[in-house]
Amino acid sequence: MADIKTILIADDDQSIRTVLTQALKRAGYAVNATDNGATLYQWVAEGQGDLVITDVLMPGENGLDLIPKIHHRRPEMKVIVMSAQNALTTAVSASEKGAMDFLPKPFDIDQLVDMVKNALQQTRILVRADNSAGTTQAMNKSFIVGQSRAMQDIYRTIARLTNTDLSVLISGESGTGKEIIARALHEFSRRREGPFVAINMAAIPRELIESELFGHERGAFTGAVQKVVGRFEQAAGGTLFLDEIGDMPMEAQTRLLRVLQEGEFTLVGGRKTVKTNVRIICATN
Repeated sequence: MADIKTILIADDDQSIRTVLTQALKRAGYAVNATDNGATLYQWVAEGQGDLVITDVLMPGENGLDLIPKIHHRRPEMKVIVMSAQNALTTAVSASEKGAMDFLPKPFDIDQLVDMVKNALQQTRILVRADNSAGTTQAMNKSFIVGQSRAMQDIYRTIARLTNTDLSVLISGESGTGKEIIARALHEFSRRREGPFVAINMAAIPRELIESELFGHERGAFTGAVQKVVGRFEQAAGGTLFLDEIGDMPMEAQTRLLRVLQEGEFTLVGGRKTVKTNVRIICATN
């Protein structure tokens, strides 16, 4: 007989508990449901359950505050957070507390069942943030709004990227807010205290792109009367946003590849290697 996984649910809305219980049981899971966080944590502490689904606002303890306690007791326990506060800040808070995923209310029940299946098949990919104060500061700068399914997918994607320095490519038509997303990725990241430097590749003459990115030494070319620091050095410790990356000339792309692979570059006309500590976010239409 196959091992039946048990899902623990905490939500003070009885109708939500009923719908979730019925759907998950139809999907082949066992379910324990409660209206408060204290009972949920007791179940976890007793070793019950394979995955937790919790609301945020409940009588007693906040669902987000439960997550670190759950992972302290059972580090392998996966947690999905659901909330009627369907905003980027809630998704990021859930991520930084250690939730594996975030689901806004009202939600599609089939989507939740798929989320449970995926969660049970993989390890927890979201970890706690080291600086919750910085996160609060970043939240105050958030300027992304929207409650549509597409926006919720964006919120979850941003949340998953908060604790990583992975390079990111944002694609979308002109005017869809790619730079806003890039700024949000920076403001919610570990580099939030560093600079956010943006450059539009389409607005720079081809012959000046390498100088703009990497800087140049005095005398490197006609008109170079002094040493100039490039955008990579300006963005040190922070994020460099390369907008319309598709307009970058191939020769500059070759140099950019070396920076991505080796984390170093040389100024135009220079010989000394410069180490860089920058996260790259690119966008293209």
